[in-house]
Amino acid sequence: MKAITNTKYVKNLFFLAILLFSATAVVAQEEEEETEPKFTFTGSIDAYYRANLNGDNSAPDGAPNAAPGSSFANLPGFSLGMANFVAGYEGEKVGFVADLVFGPRGTDAIFASPIYSATGNIVNQLYAYWNVSDAVTLTFGNFNTFLGYEVISPVANFNYSTSYLFSYGPFSHTGLKADIALSDDFSLMLAVMNPTDMTELNVTGKYTYGAQIGYSGQYLNLLIDNGAYEVDYTGGFDLSDSFFLGLNAAYFDGDGAGSFAGAAIYPQLTTSESFAIGLRAEYFAETDSFGAIGTSTADGDASVFAVTLTGSATIGNLMIKPELRLDTASDDSGYFLDSDLMAQKSLSSFVLAAVYSF
Repeated sequence: MKAITNTKYVKNLFFLAILLFSATAVVAQEEEEETEPKFTFTGSIDAYYRANLNGDNSAPDGAPNAAPGSSFANLPGFSLGMANFVAGYEGEKVGFVADLVFGPRGTDAIFASPIYSATGNIVNQLYAYWNVSDAVTLTFGNFNTFLGYEVISPVANFNYSTSYLFSYGPFSHTGLKADIALSDDFSLMLAVMNPTDMTELNVTGKYTYGAQIGYSGQYLNLLIDNGAYEVDYTGGFDLSDSFFLGLNAAYFDGDGAGSFAGAAIYPQLTTSESFAIGLRAEYFAETDSFGAIGTSTADGDASVFAVTLTGSATIGNLMIKPELRLDTASDDSGYFLDSDLMAQKSLSSFVLAAVYSF
């Protein structure tokens, strides 16, 4: 057998060994009585209606005027989100999570599984975990990303449509991570993973590294992906019993393959036990035609400012979310199209969503 001489490969093995050793070294010496494992089954379904207020509504998904250049809630008319089923088995020390998605939103979330797209893979998350101690948990498998304020499930987001920052960042990773509680306020996460979007297997032999430091609900995240990297801050503050302010900012450098940067604020006001209203204001910029909003510019550099106002009415397990959104691009030639298919800089839209969770 040929000797291993690849320095990067050896470094990957060394990092993985350190990650495992650091966790297992803190295992308690006295075994605690094992509690009876618990099976859980949760999930959600969502559907929505979407219409452009100043643009054509007959274009298919993906057309410039069909929707803002961010994932989810992009289809015209009455449309489907996804069905999400999450099964878990939780013991005192070990357990697993199997998170499956069906529908257009789920397809966007897992990119139709790029490696096995022909088989229609439906796995959003699939991982096992080990509570090594009260302070350390190891997770092995496929898990949603630790970067960003918003998530795939519409149940956990206040706004129904998603931000540019969320849409352009990674959705999921496959690998090994260690979550470490350093104190009551401080936390640390370290991870070694496949390259971004390679959720089923690794066809490159290269690896991605992640880290997160948390303090009292504020998180600084770092993702290093073979020359590319992303730095992300996610947090928020309860300014009163009824008013919350969420924050997100990120910068991505694609190592010569484009970059993006952005920031968003999420003020949310709870007016009663059954109703709340929230705003998302986001500025997002990209270079070298990294994504959709730069495709109509000569040099590929563009920016967009988007404001989304969402109401959330709760009726038992059902949430009704009416939403108004205005996206304004920097490109003078117009990224969006109006109802006559003429170029315009802004697109206003309305969404009415229903989200049921159990």
